[in-house]
Amino acid sequence: MGLCEDPYSDFGRLAMELWRACRLVVDTGIHEKRWTREQAILCLKENTPNPMDDAVNAIERYIVMPSQATAYKIGMMEILRLREEAKATLGERFDIREFHEVVLGSGPVPLAVLADLVNVWVADKASD
Repeated sequence: MGLCEDPYSDFGRLAMELWRACRLVVDTGIHEKRWTREQAILCLKENTPNPMDDAVNAIERYIVMPSQATAYKIGMMEILRLREEAKATLGERFDIREFHEVVLGSGPVPLAVLADLVNVWVADKASD
């Protein structure tokens, strides 16, 4: 989309990708590997550029919400898949703003419902 036009902006994008990847590690570490709170915080602190407060807040959330980080990433991947599918189907008729309206317009919905909403939008737009 051209939003990261300078190295500093691209660093921010990469830092957030790293943060999301590490969240998957610590979510699994806490709930499957039985890491302590301190081990999980240390993992985020040592492997991301985020400040300690971010690490502590994230870990305290993951402790009480198993798989929250994993569910977030699965949702992100599904939204990206739906977007690419819509772009491929609609070509020049694809409008990123309209796609975002469809994705966000119904609020939080199960991924199967989201896919149905996007598919209906794509079919309607393709038939125009």
